[in-house]
Amino acid sequence: MHKRRKLLALGAAGASAMMVLTACSGGGGSDAEGEKEVTWVINSLPAAWASISSAGGSVYTIQTLSGVLPYTGQWQPDGTYEYNMDVLAEEPTLINDDLDEGPFQYSFTLADDAVWSDGEPMTGEDIRVSVMMSASPDSGYCTTCDSRGGTTADMVEEMEVDGKTITFTLKEGLADAEWMSQVDAHSTGGGFYPAHLAEENGWDVDDPDQLGEFFTWLHETRPEWSGGPYMITDGDLENQVVKEPNPEWFGEAPKLDRIIMPFNTDESTFVNAINNGEIDGANPAQYSEDVMQELEGLQQVSLSVGEGNIWEHVDLNLENEWLEDVELRRAIFTAIDRDDIASRNFGAGYPEYELKNNHVFGNDSQFFTDVIGDSGQGTGDSDAAIEILEDAGYELDGDTLTLDGEQVGPLRLRATDTQTRSTSLQLIQAHLAEIGIEAEIEVIDDLGGVLSEQDYDIIQFGWSGTPYFTTAPEQYWHSDSGSNFGKLSNDEVDELVEAVGGAASQEEAAEYANEAAALVVEEAYVLPIMHEPNYFFVNDRVANIEDNLQSSYRATYNIGEWDLAE
Repeated sequence: MHKRRKLLALGAAGASAMMVLTACSGGGGSDAEGEKEVTWVINSLPAAWASISSAGGSVYTIQTLSGVLPYTGQWQPDGTYEYNMDVLAEEPTLINDDLDEGPFQYSFTLADDAVWSDGEPMTGEDIRVSVMMSASPDSGYCTTCDSRGGTTADMVEEMEVDGKTITFTLKEGLADAEWMSQVDAHSTGGGFYPAHLAEENGWDVDDPDQLGEFFTWLHETRPEWSGGPYMITDGDLENQVVKEPNPEWFGEAPKLDRIIMPFNTDESTFVNAINNGEIDGANPAQYSEDVMQELEGLQQVSLSVGEGNIWEHVDLNLENEWLEDVELRRAIFTAIDRDDIASRNFGAGYPEYELKNNHVFGNDSQFFTDVIGDSGQGTGDSDAAIEILEDAGYELDGDTLTLDGEQVGPLRLRATDTQTRSTSLQLIQAHLAEIGIEAEIEVIDDLGGVLSEQDYDIIQFGWSGTPYFTTAPEQYWHSDSGSNFGKLSNDEVDELVEAVGGAASQEEAAEYANEAAALVVEEAYVLPIMHEPNYFFVNDRVANIEDNLQSSYRATYNIGEWDLAE
């Protein structure tokens, strides 16, 4: 069957540049048994079988579900947006975006031949239920659903299903410049889920308690269903999954007979494994210069590195007794040297790195405004930091910063145990020592728990992004957001981020987003460092594969097209 696909003429807000380090020519072919098989490493454990929840909302879960979860569209490696015209009958329809004429409305219509792996038709009901599970608890759809991000779903007033078509009507006065993202590959759920399985298990999806049971079941139960070219036929969340073609797939038939995805957190094993033919490649979430250097020397292996969609940042806990003072926060951020952090971590392997000067937009985005540069934050200027402190009444007593004779801190400086973050913490510790602040490094292994419990003073972690941006500011900074971990509370920021989500155009939304980001800089709440480079490597026996730094699916974004080279 001919694969139905179209391109939507949307430019990426910040397309990532790719630098090819090596591209050796390769051969390859079918396995000895006559079957085409690829082994692709996922470099950490997925925490759930669905990606709607806070626990399941990782790139590892998303990639585990690649080729299984249907979605309506996705950003491509070159920064263009492509609708999934296997799943859709036509490009989604924007019915009304003029709020003077009525509520904001749009619709999706699924393809006539779009079916789940059990033969049941995909319908608008699948999308409706997926959106209900993605909404926040205040929406009233579900009592126990733990959505990792409900902003887009929360804007919806009504969902009307008519067979294959679903029509969305937003709440009065609200617009959504990125409405097409509702159930695409970058949405809260990473796509949409089979609603008919709720009924088969005896759950009424319109009962909030029972919808919660379905939500839990999806996250705890290995999918025996699929809406994509592959389905999971074996595996668990601790070792690996095995994927084989979905016999009911309605698009172009996948080329491979089997894809094995082992979960391997030990990157030091990658080089020997690909050299010995045990694996065919990976797209790790963490940067590892040592591994990259070893891979670069291998024949039959292609390696690339580029600016990824995860941006590293330093956050402060505003409810810490010391960090309640904005002047101290500004001094801390001024003392931290972002270029020192970036060059020590990435200068050798990715010298093209650029510091991130806007929390929302990449430096090459059409909407980019430098909100960091004039603030002096991130410059490592300890003299300027000390001047800020002295003007605010702080004093240096030898090498110790004091206020009214009391030592400031010590402050707990936390991050997960990765090579780059460990280096970063050591550098930040040294930067703060220059202004008399003692920072105690504490490595953590449960980032989600530490953030949700606000168990830190200073923390470094990463946000995963896409060219979409209208839901991000509210998620990051709104005083009611569960992801506003350090508890920023600023009424003007709240108003601006709400306006971002409700703007009718990306241009209008971007203006509000930049205003909000500038206020966050004044608050010295979040200090962006840079988009961390991501690397990708693959045995040249695998064809039709490339990294997609615009998507959490990474190289698995087009898994249905993978093949072995002739």
